[in-house]
Amino acid sequence: MFGRIASITAACIEAAGILVIVIGALASSIYFLRRLAKTHSFEGTYPAYRSDLGRCILLGLELLVAADIVGTVVVDPTFVNLGVLAIIVAIRIALSFAMDVEINGHWPWRQTELTVKRNQDARPQRLRNTAGRGDAGGSS
Repeated sequence: MFGRIASITAACIEAAGILVIVIGALASSIYFLRRLAKTHSFEGTYPAYRSDLGRCILLGLELLVAADIVGTVVVDPTFVNLGVLAIIVAIRIALSFAMDVEINGHWPWRQTELTVKRNQDARPQRLRNTAGRGDAGGSS
């Protein structure tokens, strides 16, 4: 009984992953075409399209990995199935990392470092803006 429920759950999660990819691709494409028709700039809209499409694919891949884990570990946990699962998960993780780098332009573990650097670079600008407002306010 439990195995049947787990099997149905894995199939539902897998279907959700496929739907996320398909619907996300359609929605991203429609949104891209609307932006392209509005701006008439392929160079300006294409990077956003790739980013939107990549996010949908990443989310779908995460759901497919979850479905594989549920289907293999809960339903039929043999060594052969676990080996196949390990290979599938490794491939999907590699795809996820590649997609993440493609979307964000850097490795996922560099996000904190880049955010700190961006904040440090922006700090002097904010101080100049604040000082400029203070000078202007004092001279009026």
